Amino acid sequence: MDMRFFLFCSFLLMSGLIAAQKNIGNTGYTSFQIADKKDTIEFIIADTSFQHHKPILLFCQGSQPVPLFVNVGNNKIVEIALSNFDIEKMKEQYYVVVISQPHTPLIANIKQINQNYSYITDSTRQHSYSKKYLNADFMENHVYRANRVIRFLNRQKWIDKTKLIVMGHSQGARIAVGIAKSNRKVTRLGLFGYNPLGRIDTSIRQARKDAESGKITWEQADSITQNTYSFMEEIQHPDTLIQHPNLVSWNSFSKSTMFDLLSLDIPIYIAYGSHDIIADLCDLLPILFTEKEKQNLTTHRYSQLEHNFFPVLENGEIDYQNGRWKEIMNDFIEWTWD
Repeated sequence: MDMRFFLFCSFLLMSGLIAAQKNIGNTGYTSFQIADKKDTIEFIIADTSFQHHKPILLFCQGSQPVPLFVNVGNNKIVEIALSNFDIEKMKEQYYVVVISQPHTPLIANIKQINQNYSYITDSTRQHSYSKKYLNADFMENHVYRANRVIRFLNRQKWIDKTKLIVMGHSQGARIAVGIAKSNRKVTRLGLFGYNPLGRIDTSIRQARKDAESGKITWEQADSITQNTYSFMEEIQHPDTLIQHPNLVSWNSFSKSTMFDLLSLDIPIYIAYGSHDIIADLCDLLPILFTEKEKQNLTTHRYSQLEHNFFPVLENGEIDYQNGRWKEIMNDFIEWTWD
C-alpha cells in the first residue's frame, strides 16, 4: 500500500470521516461506528437504503445505559430505542437517528440486561453499571458525541442539510437543548418529559406535594429538602465525583438548562404529561418566553399521562398496556412539517 494513502486513511479514521456500516440482521436498521479517541461512537439509522435525499431526525435517549437492541436468543434481535414510535411515518420525511449510550453495547445479550432494560456487567447485580459508562455519562460528552455524528452525516450525499430536527425525552431532552445551543445547524427542537431546572429539584417539589396531600408531614418534607440541599453541595466537589463515579451524571444533569432554552431562536416544541412531576415547570415556560418577547415556543400538555406517556388511572395506577407515544410523536412529526 502506498504510504501516503495509508496515512490519509489513518487521518480519516481518526477524524471520524470514515465509519463502519452494516445492517442489523433483519431489523430494518443500519448501524454505524465512528472512531474516536475516547470512545467509539455507535449509532443507528432506521433505514437500510440511502438512495433518498432526506434530512436528519436525531432522537436523544433518556438516562441509564439502555442498549438500542437486545439479543434474546435464537438469532432474534429485539429493538428497544424506537419501539414505541411510528417509525414508518417518521421515515417518510427523515432519516431517523439514535446514538448508543457511551461505553454501552449497541446490541446487548438478554442476560446482561437488568429490570430497567439497562446494560450491566454482572447479571447477579442489578446496578453493576460499567465504570467507563458512569464516568462518561455527563452532558458535555453526550453533546460532543451527537455533534460528531451530525458532522459525519452532513458529509453524506444522501443527507438534506437544509433541515436538522433534534428531539429528546427526559434526560435526552436536556441533551437535545445542549445540542441545539452548540450547533447552529439545528433547525427545530422537540422536548418530551423535559425538566428545565434539572434532575435534582424534582425531589424537593415531590416532598412539597406529598406534604400538601398529607402523605408525609411538613417536618418530613423539610428533612427531605435539607438532605437534597446537602446532596447538591456534595456533588459539586471533584473529589466526591472521583470516589463516586455514579454521581457524575447527577452533577451534570442537575444543572439548569433554562437559560440555554430561552436563548434559542429556532422553533421549539415541548410535550409532557399532566401527571409528570418532572415536567411540572413546563407550565411556566410560555410566561418566560413571553417575558423575553419570544414567540418560538409550542407546548402541549397531555391529560392523565405520566412521564413515559402511559395513562394514569383514577386509582393512581399506571396503565402500561395503552401507551400514547405513537400519537404524541406523530403530533410532533406533523409539527415539524409545517
